[in-house]
Amino acid sequence: QVQLVESGGGLVQAGGSLGLSCAASETIFSINIMGWYRQAPGKQRESVAIITRGGYTNYADSVKGRFTISRDNAKNTVHLQMNSLKPEDTAVYYCNAYGAGMNYWGKGTLVTVSS
Repeated sequence: QVQLVESGGGLVQAGGSLGLSCAASETIFSINIMGWYRQAPGKQRESVAIITRGGYTNYADSVKGRFTISRDNAKNTVHLQMNSLKPEDTAVYYCNAYGAGMNYWGKGTLVTVSS
């Protein structure tokens, strides 16, 4: 079982930037899709960004042009760079590893954007 540990959350003012990291306990080279999801208070968890083994990326419309996902297979990490943050980006951000026979989640890291 792959364990995922998120880091990098915190409090930031609107317009600021944060970088989130997800460290995996095992190699992510063969994992088909690594992704970031978020859940705001009172809302359902939603997809923020995903990146495939081949480097294909997909973003939620709400973060396009502001967030960038990347993966470093050599370091078994996935990174989410968040720029031009908005109060509506406030949520717990979760890392996900999805592939054949697997669907693993980290415990999340809280991002709070103040206005």
